[in-house]
Amino acid sequence: MNQIGGQRGSRTETAFPRRTQTSGLTGSHLPPIRSDLSDREFETFSGLIVTSTGITLGPHKRALLQARLGGRLRSLGLTTFSDYRRVLDEQGPTSEEFVRFVNAVTTTKTAFFREARHCAYLAERWVPQTLGKATAGGQRIIRIWSAACSTGEEPYTIALTLTDALKGATGWDVRILASDINTDVLEHAAAGIYDLEDVRPIPPAVVRRHFLRGRGASTGLVRLRPALRGLVTFRRINLVEEGWPIRTRFDVIFCRNVLIYFDRPTQQRVLGRLLGFLKDGGILILGHSEGVHGTVSGLRHISGTIYHKEIDHAGDHPRR
Repeated sequence: MNQIGGQRGSRTETAFPRRTQTSGLTGSHLPPIRSDLSDREFETFSGLIVTSTGITLGPHKRALLQARLGGRLRSLGLTTFSDYRRVLDEQGPTSEEFVRFVNAVTTTKTAFFREARHCAYLAERWVPQTLGKATAGGQRIIRIWSAACSTGEEPYTIALTLTDALKGATGWDVRILASDINTDVLEHAAAGIYDLEDVRPIPPAVVRRHFLRGRGASTGLVRLRPALRGLVTFRRINLVEEGWPIRTRFDVIFCRNVLIYFDRPTQQRVLGRLLGFLKDGGILILGHSEGVHGTVSGLRHISGTIYHKEIDHAGDHPRR
């Protein structure tokens, strides 16, 4: 059980674990790729991507796809994209290479306090309301899901926002599930180590309160304090797959800048399932260019891309 309230901080860590590097051929050992991605190959790979991840790639993404898949070809010593497709077919969708393929084609852009108004809503409106319910006899339990968490800046921003907003309120059981389809970014996120440049959006006082500064070989790096890292659990979840490995419902779900990569039917399906994992009265937070108008029912607009789940709206939750 992770609790907020009471003891804060920890002794200073001076050396952080080294970040892992993706292995592969380098330098003069890189085999040349003999041809560009053809129209037919682009259609083949983009079809495979939408089937396995829900991500739709338009023709304007062709050069990007070629560059990202080119890295996999070089790592495997292949010279044509057709050769790589044969490798994926032979090894199958449960293989390690297929996971690397998905890692290569997924977008991982994120930042601390990205779309900061969402965390301002948590701190200034949602937490006071939650504290009020607890005072009236409600449970002191908070469950939040950061779907598509990338390298961890989003769930850690949520964690430090809650920690500061709940300061002085003892005995709160807080857990944050952070998920992504990309195993590389999940490994990075679980370590909780970032460059000093990455934390510049965070007020200096907050950095001092929640981060440890590296020294020696770790100079220029910071790491989330253990107490804060302990609030977050990272897990690989593919939002378009059936049977999400989740056994709870959430007070708040962040699913930001994900739906924009899906077609309309996939958006509807994913949103419906997200509502099924959201408690009655829970909050759904989407990205600035996303919305639910005409997609699902049962959500009341609060502000921006923040939505409140209406009471008694079940959503598409799996039966047990």
